[in-house]
Amino acid sequence: MQFENSKVFAQKMDASDPLKDHRNRFHHPKLNGKPATYFCGNSLGLEPKTAKEFVNQELDDWAEFAVEGHFHAKTPWFSYQDIFPEQLSKIVGALPKEVTVMNGLTVNLHLLMVSFYQPRGKRYKIICEAKAFPSDQYALESQVKHHGYEPEDAIIEIAPRQGEDLIREVDILKAIAETGDELALVMFGGVNYYTGQVFDMKTITEVGHNVGAKVGFDLAHGAGNIELKLHEWNVDFACWCSYKYLNSGPGNVSGMFVHERHCNNPELNRFAGWWGNDPDQRFKMNPGFVPAEGARGWQLSNVPVFGMAVHKSALDIHAEVGMEKLREKSLKLTGYLEFLLDDLNSKDVRIITPRESEKRGCQISIYVDNEAKKLHQALLNEGVITDYREPNVIRLAPVPLYNSFEDVWTFVAILSKHLG
Repeated sequence: MQFENSKVFAQKMDASDPLKDHRNRFHHPKLNGKPATYFCGNSLGLEPKTAKEFVNQELDDWAEFAVEGHFHAKTPWFSYQDIFPEQLSKIVGALPKEVTVMNGLTVNLHLLMVSFYQPRGKRYKIICEAKAFPSDQYALESQVKHHGYEPEDAIIEIAPRQGEDLIREVDILKAIAETGDELALVMFGGVNYYTGQVFDMKTITEVGHNVGAKVGFDLAHGAGNIELKLHEWNVDFACWCSYKYLNSGPGNVSGMFVHERHCNNPELNRFAGWWGNDPDQRFKMNPGFVPAEGARGWQLSNVPVFGMAVHKSALDIHAEVGMEKLREKSLKLTGYLEFLLDDLNSKDVRIITPRESEKRGCQISIYVDNEAKKLHQALLNEGVITDYREPNVIRLAPVPLYNSFEDVWTFVAILSKHLG
């Protein structure tokens, strides 16, 4: 597509955008009493306007029914988590029985590693990306120590080559092949939080399985951002948060995926809880855990209904649009942002996100040579909300559900005033 560096062009793109009306389905923040330009959906998505209505419904049902709301609320609380798999399965490319909603992201990651990191003999090593999100690093380190290994020995981190920003996938695949029968688990962030790099999850999974390892992904920056095919790619497990691209509110519930070849295996090691027990057996209150069918068998506790209500309000919007249309607009938005940044021709700013569209999602990360933190604050002072990461990176996420082409143009126009 032929882009132009003008506000008029951006407005024409918005006028012809089939998703333009969805922008008004969300509350947009203000700074100093004026509408802000928001590019931080990779940290926290905007609030759906229907969220309050969904939460109020649960408050009303609580007031009317008290404990009987578990069975008589408009959406009965006893089975509340069962309203999500159909919609979530389309977002992550799974069978409905392979997904569920529960806990927080890192809790789910730990629970999944209980099942899928089972070191035996010389097969105990884990391969992950260097500069993974800290929660992933901490989870891997503590799981390794729990099994009696030293992280320095058991965890192999794949980093960019000297002088490069991105991890070469050939280096990932080579490390997997070379580690061979010592490799127990490959665990990557499907989309790197810092650079926005999308990894080839299909190939990583295939090569990991070829050496006998299990393969899982943290999709905090993938779910709702890029098209995923977890079932088709044969991924063993995955988990994600709901508060970034899924717009479900700060700290809200996590989703998880377990491939069908595992999810009905009662012999697979797991931590058990009452809410993961077979619902037909649950109120018999007997000892002896009988897992529910599918990914539900990993559930522990009853659901946080108010948070789930917000999650449902957001997923309804996603279901209306679908990942294919979101991805189509996302590519145009990031393409336009890339074009405008290049057009600045500034020696102070360098894009560190992959240039190939299939290797990035909504996010473009820029490396700023000169006082990035001050630049981030200057943008904030002018009503542009971005995300700063030490030591010198500003992350930008034009989200197709609610960002516009004019947002992108406005950001770059303001940015240009603060560059040398």
